[in-house]
Amino acid sequence: MATGTITWETIQDLIEQLGDIPPRRILAKPPAGTATEQDLLDSKGRYGRLFELVEGVLVEKGMGFEESELACILIRILLDFVLPRNLGVVTGPDGMIRLFPGLVRAPDVAYTSWDRLPGRQRSREAIPTLAPELVVEVLSESNTRKEMERKRGEYFGQGVLLVWEVDPRRRTVTVYKPDGSLIELAESDRLDGGEVLPGFSLELRELFAALDRHG
Repeated sequence: MATGTITWETIQDLIEQLGDIPPRRILAKPPAGTATEQDLLDSKGRYGRLFELVEGVLVEKGMGFEESELACILIRILLDFVLPRNLGVVTGPDGMIRLFPGLVRAPDVAYTSWDRLPGRQRSREAIPTLAPELVVEVLSESNTRKEMERKRGEYFGQGVLLVWEVDPRRRTVTVYKPDGSLIELAESDRLDGGEVLPGFSLELRELFAALDRHG
């Protein structure tokens, strides 16, 4: 279910309802409230950036070079666990998912088990309707607290079981569950897959070590 339909009279209303995000991340064309999934699919080729569709508004994903690197490392680590066990599918930041009509999100990383895919088959749709078990968002400087709260509400409202928010600047991972509980892990801690990925374990020092590499 939606966590808050967007209705506005002013641009400031729109910005607030999207989570107080920077105005530069809101695409002016097509006009706010009129964007479609086809506009979303066309936007990557037209602008060379990734967007999400939030109730008729194209919103640029807040993601930079460092965030992309961490997402890629997490994808590799998750694939090393998921593929040998044939558990399901791991997708990256251009793997868009329709949470419900009018809302398309693109998690930086997501894991979806075969049980959640129709016929236990990989979807061939450009934007499938599904709720992954695990969603990972790598925070950028333009992501706001209100924006992430809205996203978590949308994810959990559609059946996501686990959300990891990775903060490259603080070098933390915050684990959120649908019941509202959370735990913040530091670089010295170990991240596990809980009931979603039993047996998965990652020393966060290994993940964040990528930020210290140099030639």
